[in-house]
Amino acid sequence: MRYLAPLELSLHTSDHSKINASIIWLHGLGADGHDFAPVVEHILKNPIFNHTRFILPHAPEMAVTRNNGYVMPAWYDIYGNIPITQEDESGIKQSQAYINTLIQNEISRGISSERILLAGFSQGGAIALHTALRHPQKLAGVLALSTYLPLQPLFSREISTANANTPIFMAHGIFDDIISLEMAAKSRDLLQNCQYSVNWHEYNMAHSVCEQEIVDIQSFLKQVLS
Repeated sequence: MRYLAPLELSLHTSDHSKINASIIWLHGLGADGHDFAPVVEHILKNPIFNHTRFILPHAPEMAVTRNNGYVMPAWYDIYGNIPITQEDESGIKQSQAYINTLIQNEISRGISSERILLAGFSQGGAIALHTALRHPQKLAGVLALSTYLPLQPLFSREISTANANTPIFMAHGIFDDIISLEMAAKSRDLLQNCQYSVNWHEYNMAHSVCEQEIVDIQSFLKQVLS
């Protein structure tokens, strides 16, 4: 797979020594790293995040089966309608491996793994959840927006004890017709049954992001990065 260099946003673009935390934020199907740039730019107006670097990677282009083979940015293939009966395990794990390289790159730049957070929306949120809870080093937390936990039959065998206590923020729209609230809630229940700490939020929205959600995200980020 060919990956373009991620978009990076921070208030200290010329002096990386002032950065002490990194947030890797994955976009949804058919978008790119610029999709959440306006949200990140809004968050960066808060002085709490003066020393935080946001990494917004771009998914590779691939044919998506569910979309009649149309080539678009995607973190993995989607075969059919939800509820999911078949998953692209190899594609999910390939994206996991790529995000792990981004985590390692931040560590090599001097950021402790415990100051690195994974975030994602929809398909990107699925990869964020999948990757963070399997990562061998402790991470700061996970933002899982309008998404679900993929490859659930493999979950208990592959999870990392290093992230057993990693806080998870899950947010979903009650009118979401792409990934249903029920599907997201089932993922939440599975995580809670496995003793993960899930900060759950529901909003009066469809498959999107709303203003109150961004406020709640900032509160969560402040909490886990303080």
